[in-house]
Amino acid sequence: MTPARLVVAAAIVDDLHAPTRLLAARRAYPEHLVGRWEFPGGKVEPDETPEAGLHRELAEELGIVVELGDEVVPAVGGAWTITDRHVMRLWLARVTEGEPSPADAHDEVRWLSSAERFSVPWLDADVPIVDAVVDRPEFLAG
Repeated sequence: MTPARLVVAAAIVDDLHAPTRLLAARRAYPEHLVGRWEFPGGKVEPDETPEAGLHRELAEELGIVVELGDEVVPAVGGAWTITDRHVMRLWLARVTEGEPSPADAHDEVRWLSSAERFSVPWLDADVPIVDAVVDRPEFLAG
């Protein structure tokens, strides 16, 4: 059995200590994912740490630099199972340079309040992660 491939992503929020908004990115491809929303990120290269891979992916995908906050982990295990071949590690992050702008993999980004979090059709695997992020005690209802 082939081990699952690690991908990394960021729950980009407006403030790491008292977030009120979460950034979602809409997939531009592949065809079966077009129009669905996700946490931005991507695959970790063999010579990278997960955190370095996340910084690289966010720069490539959204043109931003971020400060990483806490890792958001599932109740069981160290990574989120997102497909039968991929697991994902996810960190809270705050933009420190740039303005999130879609490039290549995404065609739109949108800030969502906690009340709006399901106003977009998230990828199925991301739905419980959205709840895990927004249900954190420091996330302010909006």
